[in-house]
Amino acid sequence: MGERECHVYEAKLAEQAERYDEMVEAMKKVASMDVELTVEERNLLSVAYKNVIGARRASWRIISSIEQREENKGRDECKGGEERLKMIREYRQMIEKELMDICSDILDKLERHLLPSAVSGESKVFYNKMKGDYHRYLAEFATGNNRKEAAENSLVAYKSATDIASTDLPPTHPIRLGLALNFSVFYYEILNSPDRACRLAKAAFDDAIAELDTLSEDCYKDSTLIMQLLRDNLTLWTSDMQGEEPLFSGLAADELTQSSPVTLLQNILHWIYTMF
Repeated sequence: MGERECHVYEAKLAEQAERYDEMVEAMKKVASMDVELTVEERNLLSVAYKNVIGARRASWRIISSIEQREENKGRDECKGGEERLKMIREYRQMIEKELMDICSDILDKLERHLLPSAVSGESKVFYNKMKGDYHRYLAEFATGNNRKEAAENSLVAYKSATDIASTDLPPTHPIRLGLALNFSVFYYEILNSPDRACRLAKAAFDDAIAELDTLSEDCYKDSTLIMQLLRDNLTLWTSDMQGEEPLFSGLAADELTQSSPVTLLQNILHWIYTMF
């Protein structure tokens, strides 16, 4: 077994053991070899970083919520309020440092190794999407100029990925759909632009609907599940926009929440027939 194969197998073992920090370390070694990763290697890298960043993003949200509740109590309401707030803020800042380190780590690998080594359009979309994602994660907790810079970097990366995806990947491809999903979330949550978020998500959904007959068996499950997420986001976002009817009023959001891919496709077809 060669060095590359050993690192990949180590990453698989770490994934099974749910030791994601070690999974990251194994895949970083593969990413630094300046070769185009296989689909399996790409996915292992993505899963590893997604787990280490996901746990800390969840922690940050919880601590930020606690901090807000403590601030709302008023500092003089009870003894020890100032001390608690100080502890909470220090704990939040520690988590933010970890988030920043993880994001900087993968962004460095993307810039120096993965993107320069990418050959296929699929790989280029995948890595630019990752770049947009991790700059977005930085923008979630950054403030001032740091937040502005992270948001701008995320926007540039997502646009680059979208340009390549529009020519190299079909509308039903799961990577193209996942890009549209995350890009629309970026518009909604980071740029506070629900109109653009809804337009992007709806266009991706409609384009995929128009080419359902080209959906390959290999991509069927992933693609239909992402289409479900796009539709659920549209339902949520449009219901929050005053003065506008939901874009998908013919189908309740809960109807797709626990659907299997087969049921999802049936629901999509039903929606097409009833709306047109």
